[in-house]
This record gives sequence, C-alpha cells and structure tokens, in this order.
Amino acid sequence: MTARTHTGSRTGPTGIDTRLPWWALGLPVLAFVALFLLIAGPGEARAAGVDPAFGRVLERVQQTLSL
Repeated sequence: MTARTHTGSRTGPTGIDTRLPWWALGLPVLAFVALFLLIAGPGEARAAGVDPAFGRVLERVQQTLSL
C-alpha cells in the first residue's frame, strides 16, 4: 500500500491564505529605493570620489521615478 502524497495547499492549518500580495514586497522596496536616492543624490556621489557616470545614472533614475 503506497502512501498518499500531499499536494501543497496555499492555506495553512487555520485556513488562512499565507501568500503575500505583490505590494507587501513591492512597496517596501520602492520606499527603500526612494530614500536611497534622496540620501545618495548625485552631488554626494561625486563628492565621495565615485565616477561621475554613477551620478548621472542616479540622476536619471531619480528623474524616472519622479514622473
């Protein structure tokens, strides 16, 4: 007699759905990126001795996100 295999269920033993919605991970990542861009603006990146191209990339990302 073979044992029956359990085919994964999305609900736990209490019947509650344990999957996270897309925004539960997306919004914190978006907030982190926005705060990072505020802190590491292009002016500070150049002052730290980083390649000027990196500052331009940060400016472009900031302009894209501020639309």
